[in-house]
Amino acid sequence: MKKFEKSIERILFASAVLAILCVFLITFFIFKEGMPILKEYGFFQFIFGKVWSPANGQYGAFPMIVGSLAVTGGALFIGIPMGIACAVFLAEIAPKPAAKIFKRAVELLAGIPSVVYGFFGLSVLVPLIRTHILPIVQKFDLDASTSGYSILAGAIILAVMILPTIINISEDAIRSVPFEYKEASFALGASHFETITKVLLPAAKSGIISSVVLGMGRAIGETMAVLLITGNMPKIPHSILDSVATLTGTIAMEIGYATPTHQKALFAAGIVLFMMIMLLNTIANVMIKCLGGIRK
Repeated sequence: MKKFEKSIERILFASAVLAILCVFLITFFIFKEGMPILKEYGFFQFIFGKVWSPANGQYGAFPMIVGSLAVTGGALFIGIPMGIACAVFLAEIAPKPAAKIFKRAVELLAGIPSVVYGFFGLSVLVPLIRTHILPIVQKFDLDASTSGYSILAGAIILAVMILPTIINISEDAIRSVPFEYKEASFALGASHFETITKVLLPAAKSGIISSVVLGMGRAIGETMAVLLITGNMPKIPHSILDSVATLTGTIAMEIGYATPTHQKALFAAGIVLFMMIMLLNTIANVMIKCLGGIRK
């Protein structure tokens, strides 16, 4: 029995080492390919340059950075309230038979390929924005124009895509709160709504924030769906109805025909994306610690 346990421990250890090694090799490869162009072109010029024109030797990634953040921020703005509300409904309000049906639907939502989401946005959301939302906006701004390919379309699709991640992890976090917390709250005369908002959600905040971080990583790293519906225009947007290009979409679209220098610039864009994700994860972890300290 001890030999069997030792073997399992070695297998688990080897799996952990292999996972870390894969991450290290991917990171090493991206930095190896992308650093030369950053040194040659200039790191800050690459980051803050506003013109992306590889044919003319201009590699300003700032419009794609803004586009990625805008679409991701819009997705989180839409998806976080919906996801947490749905998690609360499944964990605390819905009857068990109904909760099982909703749970299966959420799991099905997670299994839909991203390109299907992109085609849905292309055939439904983009025409909807062009024919219904644009006229309303033009009543207030006569110069407003859009083809429907926009930050708004990308944000809506990404919000739907990150819902399963936020819902599942948040629901598990809410269900893991000890039942004694609820009993104590009810004993003090709190209503069910007050118990949810003032006891359960604060107690489950670490899991909820973790779900948001994972959803954010999914949103900022999404490629196909965003590539189909944001317009892929490398310019700084001025409204949510403007077309934008994202880092992931630009890499996927241009890598097939890129020249060696252009290819290295795309790898440099991958470095920027990697750094953005690391920075956002660090900020989220600091927020979790700060909220934990405030709670204590």
